[in-house]
Amino acid sequence: MRTLTALLLLTAPAPAADLSATKSKEEVTFKDGDKVVTKYVFGGDIPKPHFWPVHAPDGTLVTATSPGNHKHHKSIWFCHGDVIPEGMDLKTKSSDKRVEGVDFWSEAKGHGKIVCVQVGEPKVADGVVTLPTKNEWRTPDGDKILDETRVLTVRKAGNGYLIGFDIDLHASVCELKFGDTKEGAFGTRMSEEITTEKKLNDTLTADGGRKGEKAIWGLPVSWMDSSGKVDGKEVGLAVFDHPKNPVRATSHGRAYGLMAANPFGREKSFPPSQKGKTDLVGMKKGDHLKLKYAAFAHTGDAKAGGVEEAYKLFSEGK
Repeated sequence: MRTLTALLLLTAPAPAADLSATKSKEEVTFKDGDKVVTKYVFGGDIPKPHFWPVHAPDGTLVTATSPGNHKHHKSIWFCHGDVIPEGMDLKTKSSDKRVEGVDFWSEAKGHGKIVCVQVGEPKVADGVVTLPTKNEWRTPDGDKILDETRVLTVRKAGNGYLIGFDIDLHASVCELKFGDTKEGAFGTRMSEEITTEKKLNDTLTADGGRKGEKAIWGLPVSWMDSSGKVDGKEVGLAVFDHPKNPVRATSHGRAYGLMAANPFGREKSFPPSQKGKTDLVGMKKGDHLKLKYAAFAHTGDAKAGGVEEAYKLFSEGK
């Protein structure tokens, strides 16, 4: 009997590992059992807080940070390339003459910074890790123009990890407008092994059965996905735009590895889908703008990874 009991214990499947998170001075590390899922980097002299690295469930790295051709791409992040503070005299402006206000997207001379000023304690409930944070969007001279409450979540979903951004922008200082630029806003950068530009095995897809950059870039999206092989393993990352966002996103999804959901680009940035739309998204002083996005790091391609199923969970708030 003892032998049988011991044998059953040895052959019984191990219990599923739980997600956890630990906070240090400059980052929060999210783990699945003893495996690192991702880290949220917020401390030090960085231009914007971001997730890096990001792994699929099999441990494969699916994102890149500061790649050679776009140093300002930081794995998974949120910002915008032209935030215009009405009535504020900007002493230092972006070196990019196309930017009317403050550039939080690039790291060129005269760009702004998103500074994380508060990080709460991560909490785990019902398999979801939640991390509340607060940011200040500052001009190149250090003046705050925008407050942001950013609640981050990490959870398992099907064959992947769902990383959620629940964003509350607060125009606490002045009236604001978000400029008509393609450089925004919920951005992700794929592993440099996963690009069509390098003629590897990337597949860029989106809702509605769309495939390839030409069928996706500059058009409205609910989700888009980039997948391919890294070290011989099929993995991918998807970007989700919540259906109840007050301003829906346009795809800034490129074959070289960038996928961004942009709610602020208009006719100048995304012709022809935004033709006739010239009114900028704006906020009166005191207004709040609430947005929800998510990234889904998965094994397999979009179909095997369960991207549509994960988007359904996200869109229904489950």
